Amino acid sequence: MNKMAVRVPFVDLKLQHEPIQMQLQYAIQSVLEQGDFILGQALSDFEAAFAAVSEAAYGVGVASGTDAIALGLQACNIGAGDEVILPANTFIATLIGVIRAGAKPILVDCDRQTALIDLEAAAKAITPQTKAIIPVHLYGQMVSPRELIKFADTYKLLIFEDAAQAHLAQRDGYHAGSVGIAAAFSFYPSKNLGAFGDGGMLLTRNSDVAQKMGRLRNYGASQKYFHTEPGTNSRLDTLQAAILHQKLPYLPQWNRDRLTIAQQYDLELAPLATTGIIPIENQSDTGHVYHLYVIKVDDSCPIERQQLQEKLTAVGIQTGIHYPIPCHLQPAFSNLGYQPGDFPQAEKLSQQILSLPMYPGLSSSQVKEVVAAIAHAVSTTSKVDETSNADLDSVVA
Repeated sequence: MNKMAVRVPFVDLKLQHEPIQMQLQYAIQSVLEQGDFILGQALSDFEAAFAAVSEAAYGVGVASGTDAIALGLQACNIGAGDEVILPANTFIATLIGVIRAGAKPILVDCDRQTALIDLEAAAKAITPQTKAIIPVHLYGQMVSPRELIKFADTYKLLIFEDAAQAHLAQRDGYHAGSVGIAAAFSFYPSKNLGAFGDGGMLLTRNSDVAQKMGRLRNYGASQKYFHTEPGTNSRLDTLQAAILHQKLPYLPQWNRDRLTIAQQYDLELAPLATTGIIPIENQSDTGHVYHLYVIKVDDSCPIERQQLQEKLTAVGIQTGIHYPIPCHLQPAFSNLGYQPGDFPQAEKLSQQILSLPMYPGLSSSQVKEVVAAIAHAVSTTSKVDETSNADLDSVVA
């Protein structure tokens, strides 16, 4: 039996790259001719440019977004004996970064409407050992900087932003990457600003943090063969930096395209709200950059999330789930001592969220097709007789 041809892909990078193919080829050729493949001029240029558009003072390119978190926390002098608060509803890299820095991760629940960290829950988790909070700017929407700064001032904490999904996002007059002492970004290919492989960057307004980060990514060396601390090898390749720099001027328009697509989704999906199809709430107006467009398949919906995803796949519409298992229930981190039920909002969302196709170039007719397929699935399917936590129970049993 032949698989259904993909009619609406989840992501289509060709639509971004084909119009600027000549510029990308020029960037690659320039690095080839220059020959400075490691810590070259194109890297320095891109670090400065990305920091500037994000309203940060310094940028330090590294090999991945995970390294940007792990090394970035170390550069902020966060490590053994320190507790760091972060949401259970995030990609596992946030948690791994805290552990790699040597600190103790303290997970908290999220807000059900936005899927962002619940600061009231975070306040209850603070101890004398708490040193920092990592607000994850999830799906392209920032945690409120105004509320974050008030929170950090109240409890004397550092703000370390996880902005891996929030390139050029804005809220409360701030850009992602300009709120805390430092911020980690990812340039994974499908990000709003993506490389042709892995890559990441730390942004900071603190010169000491930037200098230490520069040493940590390069074997802890302040100069060649002179190592002042135990660092590692994590450098954003000059070639990737050159590609990213060529793409950077297009990022504002790509983000505007994502917003337009999200606004159409909002409009088209509105009639389905009474059937339990609820988009994750945007509290940032035009500052949301929609790395992902995520809906909730609520308990009131006549179809389960898995059924809906299968029916969309059957008609050639690709979707994703970000993320199907919260951090505290991942088998690799059972030693942290968390149990099912500890973070009910994150757990509930993990069973209900569904990411719809979202990328610059997604057409209006494709958005209509996606929504029409959802409406058809909802109107023609009865919910299977199973508990809402069956999938989660099978994972953690």
